[in-house]
Amino acid sequence: MSKRLVAYFSASGTTARAARNLAAAAGADLFEIKPAQPYSGADLNWNDKKSRSSVEMADDASRPEIAERVENMESYDVVFLGFPVWWYVAPHIINSFLEGYDFSGKKIILFATSGGSGFGKSVDGLRKSCPGASIAEGKLLNGNPGVNELKSWVDSLHL
Repeated sequence: MSKRLVAYFSASGTTARAARNLAAAAGADLFEIKPAQPYSGADLNWNDKKSRSSVEMADDASRPEIAERVENMESYDVVFLGFPVWWYVAPHIINSFLEGYDFSGKKIILFATSGGSGFGKSVDGLRKSCPGASIAEGKLLNGNPGVNELKSWVDSLHL
């Protein structure tokens, strides 16, 4: 069996709940991608074009700094990578995470939470940040799916 990691960024806690259930379902280790400078409520106000999240997402080169690193990333074969969908793509902190490691030969399966959109162009926006990896759109985990439902999905991936 492959060694698995669930790595996630969660701005409000929604993605964190989904990630915990997914880690339990997949028999995976869990790692929270935390920004070095935490986001405040004002930072996340997408209606304010001057908010931190709006400014970061308007700049494709933005790479928010991450507070901690995964120990022994080389030991994982499969990485489930989760995030809230922002502006129809993954938040740029996900690019920061991917660019911080060598994912060559690893399988990356995305999961996301969203207030109403799908993955949008998330895969395309992340692919260049992890050359040599296999990256695939996985599943939207809205509505906090339970461990049993997620286990069925993970089993269907034949990892």
